This record gives sequence, C-alpha cells and structure tokens, in this order.
Amino acid sequence: MPVADDIAYVAPMACFLLFTWVGGTWPSLFAASYLVKTILTAILLWLLWPAYTRISWRFIALGVLAGVLGVIQWVGMEQLLLSHWPNYPRMHHDVFNPFQHFATPAEAWSFIAIRWAGATLLVPVMEELFWRDFLWRMVLAPNDFKLAAVGEWDLSAFLIVAVAFGAGVHIEWMTAIVWGLMIGLLLIWTKSLGACIVMHGVTNFLLGAYVLHTGQWLFW
Repeated sequence: MPVADDIAYVAPMACFLLFTWVGGTWPSLFAASYLVKTILTAILLWLLWPAYTRISWRFIALGVLAGVLGVIQWVGMEQLLLSHWPNYPRMHHDVFNPFQHFATPAEAWSFIAIRWAGATLLVPVMEELFWRDFLWRMVLAPNDFKLAAVGEWDLSAFLIVAVAFGAGVHIEWMTAIVWGLMIGLLLIWTKSLGACIVMHGVTNFLLGAYVLHTGQWLFW
C-alpha cells in the first residue's frame, strides 16, 4: 500500500530523533539506541525510497569542496565559541567516549565504525531528504510540496530551513545554522540534492576523522 508523501519523508527523521532522545535521556542506553536508530532508519529509507523525489547527482565535485569548507567552518566556529563564551551550552553537554564506555577496544572500535558510517552514509541522505527536499518545498507549496522545484529560490525557505535544521536538532545550534545557510546556498546554486548529500557526508566524515585524531569527543 503506498505511503503518503509527507509520511515517507517524516518517518525516518522521526525514528532517528526518537532514539536520539532515548539515548540523551538515558545515557546508559546511548550506544544501544544509536545502533537501533541507525538500523531502523536505514530500513525505513529503503522501504520508502519509491516515494522520494529522484535525486540529481550533478555538481558532486562542488559538493565535496563545500563539505571540506563545511568541516572547517564547523570546527573553527565551535572552537571559537568554546574558547570565548564561558557559559557556552555545549560545555555542559554530556560527552560519550567509547573507549571509556566499552569494556574492550574491539567493542569501542565497532561502535565507532557504526557511528562513523552512519554519520557519513545514512544521516546525510535522511536529513537532506527531510530538510532540503521536503521542508524546503513545504515552505514554498504547503498544500502540495511537490509542486515546488528542488532548490527553488525563496528567502523564507532559505532562512526557515537553516534555522530549523540548526536549532531544532543540534545542540551546537549557532554553528549548525551557519552550516545550514552554507548548504542552502549550495542547493540554490546547483539545484542538486545529490550535491547536498555529498557535502553533508564529507563534512560528517571529516568531523569524525577530526574527533578520532584529536580525541575531542565533544564534537561527536
């Protein structure tokens, strides 16, 4: 039985956020909830894939470049806020260090592999379908979002989606809003959801590499 278009876009994000809330509310369940939400979200995306707009994969190289610039902006802005704002909310956020949580290095690295792969391959698809495909076009055409084109310019959509993306699901909301404006510009310029997915994936992959290299688990 076909699923309504809006439900198809909302369900994977709702599933991901639900288990994110579980892991945040009960820290002892963080690792288990992350594994569950990754698996369930992947299943939902696979089952609902026919309902999504066909993704254009133009401007992939530009997406890679934007992703590199994105991680520079993300880390740089967060470091600036952490060093110059004594009460920056991020400082009071619980930090999950796999090497302190798991009994063996093998378990820790297994979780890291799942989290890194999820952040690089799964989250960009899920979030770009929801934020830059569904919500962007919903702002433009609330009665039937598919009447609006992918990446169609609209100042309200540009600002609303960036703020909702940053403040709605990220504790580092100021940094995320700026990043959301950057990827919004990429979408407007390229009209390519694939380029946005690539940008998102590259930023997340490099952020994971940065965390593993520096041990600054606060960034993950």
